[in-house]
Amino acid sequence: MTSKPKDPKSTPESGLRKGLTSYGDKGFSLFLRKAFIKGAGYTNSALDRPVIGIINTGSSYNPCHGNMPQLIEAVKRGVMLAGGLPMDFPTISIHESFSSPTSMYLRNLMSMDTEEMLRAQPMDAVVMIGGCDKTVPAQMMGAASAGLPAIQLITGSMLTGSHRSERVGACTDCRRYWGKFRAGEIDEVEKDEVNDQLVASVGTCSVMGTASTMACISEALGMTVPGGASPPAVTADRIRIAEETGARAVQMAKDGLTIDKILTADAFENAMRVLLAIGGSTNGIVHLAAIAGRMGLEIDLDALDKMGDETPVLLDLKPSGDHYMENFHDAGGMSTLLRELKPLLKLNAMTVTGRTLGEEIDAGPPSFKQDVVRKFNHPIYPRGSIAVLHGNLAPGGAIIKQSAANEKLMEHEGRAVVFENAEDLANRIDSPDLDVTAEDILVLKNIGPKGAPGMPEAGYIPIPLKLARAGIKDIVRISDGRMSGTAFGTIVLHVTPESAIGGPLAYVRNGDRIRLSVKNREISLLISDEELAKRAKENPAVEPTAERGYKKLFLDTVTQADKGVDFDFLRAPKIIGKTPKR
Repeated sequence: MTSKPKDPKSTPESGLRKGLTSYGDKGFSLFLRKAFIKGAGYTNSALDRPVIGIINTGSSYNPCHGNMPQLIEAVKRGVMLAGGLPMDFPTISIHESFSSPTSMYLRNLMSMDTEEMLRAQPMDAVVMIGGCDKTVPAQMMGAASAGLPAIQLITGSMLTGSHRSERVGACTDCRRYWGKFRAGEIDEVEKDEVNDQLVASVGTCSVMGTASTMACISEALGMTVPGGASPPAVTADRIRIAEETGARAVQMAKDGLTIDKILTADAFENAMRVLLAIGGSTNGIVHLAAIAGRMGLEIDLDALDKMGDETPVLLDLKPSGDHYMENFHDAGGMSTLLRELKPLLKLNAMTVTGRTLGEEIDAGPPSFKQDVVRKFNHPIYPRGSIAVLHGNLAPGGAIIKQSAANEKLMEHEGRAVVFENAEDLANRIDSPDLDVTAEDILVLKNIGPKGAPGMPEAGYIPIPLKLARAGIKDIVRISDGRMSGTAFGTIVLHVTPESAIGGPLAYVRNGDRIRLSVKNREISLLISDEELAKRAKENPAVEPTAERGYKKLFLDTVTQADKGVDFDFLRAPKIIGKTPKR
């Protein structure tokens, strides 16, 4: 006797019944789907379980995700132990140093890939595995728009290496040694020797670059299991976190714990508090703005700046401090940091565990003696790591990572030495004829979201060769681009609006005087409003365009830095509020 087929209408839309392919007959759609998946050897018992998607961003071009096979295996184990059915699938994978013209150019494409695959394929929850700079924000952006239960799994940081008895790690030490080579302090042989040691294993940068920043921010947002930010990629701790993540995803599916219940205004405020306290990458602001924009929230940069007045830098990691991510993990990771920040946090914010952030802090392991996370009254820097600047040069704002800047240069007035674009910079920065002194201010135009395009990390303008060889280690630099979180120096970034769309930066000329005052939160071009308007009228901006393809989509729809450099059509259709609240 044959059994009567189940009526799809009477069955909740879960598991394989979610998002049925449209053939005009739901029963047939499910019948056909099961027929094909059974070709892979699945039984009806397996197919009746909650389906947990697992995003596989493994790629030979992405050594930051080199532990992907082990992580997927552990996640699957956790899913199955908890009674779910794991289904891994690929999406775009982006690596910072293998993406042309820049990884930021492709972040939004990865977010679209993530969002549409979450919508298109049947799953009750998803585990997103990412680590390299743009992968985690892209996944959160896509998941925020898709709206289903989602949990982040970080790939983890690399181990540190050793060069001539000195501990080294990517990528602050990459920049430091390249600076030594440019200055003639080390030769070609030593340059190649250290190159072998800077990246000692697979995993993300071992300092507080963008990858580590996004790992810490993910845990602060409540998007990872407790302790998910800090275990290095090649450790057993990282694998155990992966298994726990898989099990947690099953429970989230059963509880209906969707991402909108986690990514709230309070969660973003907690993330910004952590960003300031860890000496995090300036890129973290752009990514948080993009993720928040998907939830209908705008980042209030001035309120963020005010938070910095009461949020000292507590984490002693390069480039603001001395240690590396593995030391942070040994010191207790985010549990230790969050305990110190507890009086300033929104403790009722929900996390993927189904408990609040406050409950997770209270349930964390006891404190112990360590020297990586400082006590609140003994910080490594008395104010938040990032300051927001305004002035006639940046009407929409600009930022500086003050914790990695030179105190002597943060109140400075100097002569502008202008580079029109990245090509101009490459052609002239090492010229012995370049008219530049250590008191000058380097200005780089046209590396913003549309100008480059893709807002590259060219804001870390190299010290002109003639100055580097004279022993100069820092000089004030200004651009509408970004810099790596691993970088250091007195560098003003994210000048908004960018020069390519007619922002005031476009009209700076060689010899103009510029004033930087971090104390007064000021970045000003010392010319009259009338002169600035006259220059704009004489040279009106012609915005970059493209004839076809992704580049056309990018240039036609990308927003400015304060909106997260997201595509305007991907942001929530309605902005419901700002965060942090003043």
